[in-house]
Formats: sequence, C-alpha cells, structure tokens
Amino acid sequence: MKLHGKILITVMAGTLAACATSPLGRNQFLLMPEDQMSEMGATAYAQIKQDTPVSGDQGQTAYVRCVANAITSTLTDKQAWEVNLFEDNAANAFALPGGKIGVNTGLLKVARNQSQLATVIGHEIGHVQAHHSNERMSLEYATQNGLGLLGAIAGQDTAVKQGIFAALGMGAQYGVALPFSRKHEAEADIIGLQLMAKAGFDPRESINLWVNMAASNGNEPPEFMSTHPSNETRINGLQSKLPEVMPLYNKARAAGRNPSCG
Repeated sequence: MKLHGKILITVMAGTLAACATSPLGRNQFLLMPEDQMSEMGATAYAQIKQDTPVSGDQGQTAYVRCVANAITSTLTDKQAWEVNLFEDNAANAFALPGGKIGVNTGLLKVARNQSQLATVIGHEIGHVQAHHSNERMSLEYATQNGLGLLGAIAGQDTAVKQGIFAALGMGAQYGVALPFSRKHEAEADIIGLQLMAKAGFDPRESINLWVNMAASNGNEPPEFMSTHPSNETRINGLQSKLPEVMPLYNKARAAGRNPSCG
C-alpha cells in the first residue's frame, strides 16, 4: 500500500476520536496521529540540522540545554528531548513534535538571563504540549486531499513541503508566511509561563524578555497587520497571568527546584 494510502486510512480511522482538549481547556479537532506528527518533526529537524550550522560553542550549548532540560523534566511525558543551538542571528527558537528543540544564537543576545531564555523555550514547548502543529497540519492535510505528507516532507523542496514545514512552526526558516495564530500564541504564552514557573525559573522575567524583544525589533508593524500579538499586548497578557503562576514558582523553589544554568 502506498504511503499516502496508509496515512489516509489512519486519519479516517481516527476522525471519530479527533475531538481533543488543549491544556487550557480549549476544544480542538486533531486529525493527525501523534506518531506521524513525531515522525514529521524528526524529519524536519534533520533538515534544519542539514541546512543550518549547529553551534560549536560548548559553553553556550550547555547553557541552552540546561534551561531546556530543567523545563522538560517537569513534563509528565518523559520522552527524551534533543536540544541544539544553531548559528543563526535571528532571535528565535522552536520546538517540534517528537521532542526536538532548537535555539538560535541570536536569541542569546536578547534573552539576557536563564529565566528570560526559559520564557522563550517554555513558550515553544507550550506549542507542542497544546498540539498546535497538529491543528495546523490537520488543515494542511485536508487541503492537500490526502497527499502523502510524510513522503512530501522527505522529498525535494516543493510548495507542499514548504507548507508542511510552515504548519510545523518552521515557516520563518523556510520563507513561508504561516505564523501561529494569535489564539495559539496566547495559549503558548500561558503554558510557557506555567512550565517555567514549575521548573523554578522566575516568570516575572518574561516581562523583561518581551521588553528586550520590543527594543530589538524597533518599529514593528501594527498589531492588526500581524497574526502575532504586539509586544505591548503580549506583555499585558503575561503581566495579568503572573498572580496565577507565582505560586507555582514559589512551590518549585521550596521543593528545591533552583536552576543554575549560568
């Protein structure tokens, strides 16, 4: 049986149980089986490592892995996470289904301490925990009329392959304008705050991180022109959630979670 036929049958079999709930209680419709999402994430990550140099700075790499590992250690899903630092000046990071995390060297110029870096990594892991890529991939699958997505992502560079990378959250790296929606961004912000607080990172530093981001971005476009929230909106949203997550942070510190990543 051809690969796209296998995917089609698997997806059709799963549609009756496709209704799900995000970590924050939002109803979701997820068509793609998680094992296939993980395979796509691993394939995309391998492509990124092929296209973008992995940093040779052992100190910075250890620092990034320390922060990421502190966060992933709090997750109930104990899968192994691969974490790499990439030589890229863009202040960005990403996480993919299947336990793959990438941080760009450019982010370390904006995230000036471990808690600020944890803000970004927690946010990206939040996208994975909330299955945002699966939501987007389900739409991609439907619009491609049953095309073998795994085959497309492993093949030559095509519009379909770029669309898949974008749905996984890799649009910026591959020139495809498909950012996560404001709904997904706001959800990942909240989940990220919870994750970093549970790991013992100070969630108050999330505000400083986005102040730094705003300063580094200069004149950003008006909010109505972007699916991402403006820095001001994002900061206000994070500020409003601090009273909810500070008890998680205090509890983590009292339990001995005191990351010292440098």
